[in-house]
Amino acid sequence: MFLDQYPALIYLLAMLLIWMLFTFRARQKNKNTLARKTAAIAAGLNQPPTLHPVIDPNLCRGCGACVSACPEGEIIGLIDGRAELIEAANCIGHGACKAACPFDAIELVFGTAERGVDIPQLSPEFFTTRDGVSIAGELGGMGLIRNAITQGVQATEQLVARLISQPAPQEAEHDCDLLIVGAGPAGIAAALTAQKHGISSIVVEQDTLGGTVAHFPRNKIVMTAPVELPLVGKVNLRETSKESLLKFWQDIIEQHKPDIRFGEQLIGLEGEFNQFIANTSVTHYHTRAVLLCLGRRGTPRKLDIPGEALSHVIYSLTDASQYAGRKALVIGGGDSAIEAALALAEQPQTSVTLSYRGSGFNRAKAKNRQALEQSSVDVRLNSTATAISAQTVTLKEAEQSLDIDADLVVVCAGGVLPTPFLAAMGIQVETKNGSQ
Repeated sequence: MFLDQYPALIYLLAMLLIWMLFTFRARQKNKNTLARKTAAIAAGLNQPPTLHPVIDPNLCRGCGACVSACPEGEIIGLIDGRAELIEAANCIGHGACKAACPFDAIELVFGTAERGVDIPQLSPEFFTTRDGVSIAGELGGMGLIRNAITQGVQATEQLVARLISQPAPQEAEHDCDLLIVGAGPAGIAAALTAQKHGISSIVVEQDTLGGTVAHFPRNKIVMTAPVELPLVGKVNLRETSKESLLKFWQDIIEQHKPDIRFGEQLIGLEGEFNQFIANTSVTHYHTRAVLLCLGRRGTPRKLDIPGEALSHVIYSLTDASQYAGRKALVIGGGDSAIEAALALAEQPQTSVTLSYRGSGFNRAKAKNRQALEQSSVDVRLNSTATAISAQTVTLKEAEQSLDIDADLVVVCAGGVLPTPFLAAMGIQVETKNGSQ
């Protein structure tokens, strides 16, 4: 009866109940997000491995658009009404968060104050400090396939515009308008873009088709996202194997026939824009411009220890099955090292030890860390390899040395930026520490 006389009170109580429920859920989510961030810091998972967002708290309004936009899950979370990078080690540089933010509160950067990243100096048009030479893809820090393709297209379009606006002297000799170095996702996308605009191009690749992807372990799942590829259209590969992705590239090459020359390495560059002479391990080319689409894995980081030159020491694992029955030791703490160790551990009668100098695998994806915990791999953290012999590897742990039986050593210590090669070409490199 009382409520019948005061209907407004019913609505007021209902609104109060909804508000209390919303507030409770928001506080609970805030508490859970803060706990996740604290756990990530405690586990050493607070350092992003590549391109990542930096959020300006003064511009962020806590709308959560960046949280839901991330394809990798809740890498970003809301704490006290502001977005923060929660699981930094799992961020792989999609950049979807920046695109989704309606308040322009997010910038994408390389490196942090604690961990710098060496990146060639690039203009917004992907031009380097050597006039007429551009960079796209992994060499410029963009290892994600979708981002590498996008950069390959954009960098080529910038070069095409310049080649059209600044024609070469009539007497200038050239074999192609654009020399593309590297036949990975960025390089293939660049070749298709040049072809689309009627610009002649030659692609030289020191290795095989696919660039970095070709060195992934067999059957490794490669995560990609929809992207527009010139002459091909929209490519919608959400999740596919390495083999399927390489076949996709091969089919494109057979259909559109870009001029790709495998087993040929760029070793030097002379001249200037419109009149370059590119020297390779096979021949030399007269070209008007150069686009470097190199990967970083082409120059593996060495350990510089005795025995590293032995024949059973390798720097990439493409087919673990050929090493069945071996005693393997994998060195490294990133995804490549963990995936190599897991692939070897799946082989019959194969024992695997994983050695890493750090206290945790803070550069690896969560799913790889979880798989490692459930595997038979003997994990040795805080260990450093000091010597390799034909049958053993000497590890230093807590100031003590021990020998691990190993007739196969897989070194996954990452790639080294070819700084001397870039310097010889007049390309300057800078260390990024998380700022623009």
